[in-house]
Amino acid sequence: MTDEVSQRSIRLTDPRALRAYAHPLRMRLIGLLRSDGPMTATQAAARLDDNVPNCSFHLRQLAKYGFAERVPGADSRERPWRATARDTSWDDDSDDPAMKAATDQLNSVMLALFVQRAQDYLAVRGDEPVEWRAAAGFGDALLHVTATELRELTEDIDALLARYDERVADPARRPPGSRPVQIIQMAVPRGPVPAEDRQDRD
Repeated sequence: MTDEVSQRSIRLTDPRALRAYAHPLRMRLIGLLRSDGPMTATQAAARLDDNVPNCSFHLRQLAKYGFAERVPGADSRERPWRATARDTSWDDDSDDPAMKAATDQLNSVMLALFVQRAQDYLAVRGDEPVEWRAAAGFGDALLHVTATELRELTEDIDALLARYDERVADPARRPPGSRPVQIIQMAVPRGPVPAEDRQDRD
């Protein structure tokens, strides 16, 4: 990933773009291009255990909405694809019905991918070295916070994780023994919506 691309972010504000992104294979393809750099549809299909025509089609769809683009290859036979940005974000606070439906669809696809990745890890966890089994894993915490405090907490977590951003784009900055690790973040309110919040929305 070039330095220019590594610094870019895509913010989705169009329901059509959100729905286009909300596809399991497309999200896996973009994740692969972001983590491993440019590759052809053939290479991506081999990495994702899919077929080439399917990956090629979805890469073209990603390009249509600005998530991926062609780059020069080693020869003229097949040009690889690359991600156009380091990350993708969107707002979950829109009251527009089309936006709410699109973000719900996208979040649902993301959750399914997260669960699958966790299951993939559990399937091979027994083969991991002891130090990695001890360092990785699952956990949760129950907090009583306001919406403002939750947003501040999320921003604090984002700032902490940003300390490692430079290693994504520059392999030379990765220390010996480091591996790609995905930190999955969910902040999910529990219980019914409080009466005062329901009144604010009426």
